[in-house]
Amino acid sequence: MTGRVLVIAGSDSGGGAGVQADIKTINALGVYAASAITAITAQNTLGVQAVHAVPASVVKAQILSVLSDIGADVIKIGMLANAEIIKAVIEALNESDFDGPVVLDPVMIATSGDSLLDEDAVDMMVTLLVHATVITPNIPEAEALTGCSDHADIIEDLQGFCDAVFLKGGHGEGETLTDTLYVGDAHYAYSSSRIDTKNTHGTGCTIASAIAAYLARGETLPKACEKAHELVHQAILDAPNLGVGHGPIGHHKIKAP
Repeated sequence: MTGRVLVIAGSDSGGGAGVQADIKTINALGVYAASAITAITAQNTLGVQAVHAVPASVVKAQILSVLSDIGADVIKIGMLANAEIIKAVIEALNESDFDGPVVLDPVMIATSGDSLLDEDAVDMMVTLLVHATVITPNIPEAEALTGCSDHADIIEDLQGFCDAVFLKGGHGEGETLTDTLYVGDAHYAYSSSRIDTKNTHGTGCTIASAIAAYLARGETLPKACEKAHELVHQAILDAPNLGVGHGPIGHHKIKAP
């Protein structure tokens, strides 16, 4: 096993997204996964029925506990639920002096459309962006973070906080899906055919965790993003077709390339 990733995220009782998807993905790529749970959700393929946020002090304690002993080569951040937890994560990062890559997936809305972040926490989320090596928003999340709808303005605003932005294209239109990595003045486009399916639950969590795992294995950021894009495309094709709503993707068939 090569590398260590600390996942800071919420739990998905359905197993398709959140910490469950993160750990499945990271382990499948031969990387050790530790976790700090931020929230417990009751959810399935139909949506989110309940959310219970973990006390911010406990989230912070989990992070410091892992980093002070097991350590981490990369940190992946997902659902943070509220402003108090975001503040606790920032404090933990500062107090631990962690200096490795941070992959931040600014989770705000589940695939089902249910909110996963308190409305008053969006501004606090923006303050966390400066701690990230790369952020991985989808289009609606990028618009919410910046208040912009123009693509160029969105990227310019986000790069004012974090130089590297991996903008996911799942909410776009057309037969081709394109994820794009912006790093400074350079950009890298990763395209594949769009798959007509309802089984896309957990794609955002999975691609961010795959990027983190590949970084922990020593890949460059552009190569990590390329491999993560390909991994998620194949996992959608390998979906087990569970539930009657937005089903999980095929984590059980992920193989380490």
